[in-house]
Amino acid sequence: MICLNKLMQQTKNLLTIKEASQWASDFLKRDISKSNISYLVQYGKVKKHNGGSSVFVDLNDLKSYYDSYQGQREVDWKKKLGNDLNWALSFDHLREVDTTKHVHRLHPYKGKFIPQLVQYFIDNHTDDSIFKKASKNVKMKLCAI
Repeated sequence: MICLNKLMQQTKNLLTIKEASQWASDFLKRDISKSNISYLVQYGKVKKHNGGSSVFVDLNDLKSYYDSYQGQREVDWKKKLGNDLNWALSFDHLREVDTTKHVHRLHPYKGKFIPQLVQYFIDNHTDDSIFKKASKNVKMKLCAI
């Protein structure tokens, strides 16, 4: 009987991907899609529990994950790397859908730079002369062919 109660208690904490997205949306007071939850499972941020043909996530794991995002991550990383850490470059405020543009969902692609990071460095750390020189060199090479 004790094992049955424990099993029932564990299954109360398991949510489907859809239920987890609804719970997270209510918890964070913003839209969290099923894709967001699938992403967390796919990248191992939240443990996956198999239930036949369905995937479940533990409510406590999900809560712990989102609790870590309530400003504590910035504090922890600054302790590790120093206060001169530019937290804006973490793009922590963006949704997963905004940082995975131009990527299919067939498998994770961990080596991809998110578009916002590339845009940041192009906008803030280049001037027009770099692009003019690059385009002039390309034109010269094309003319030589």
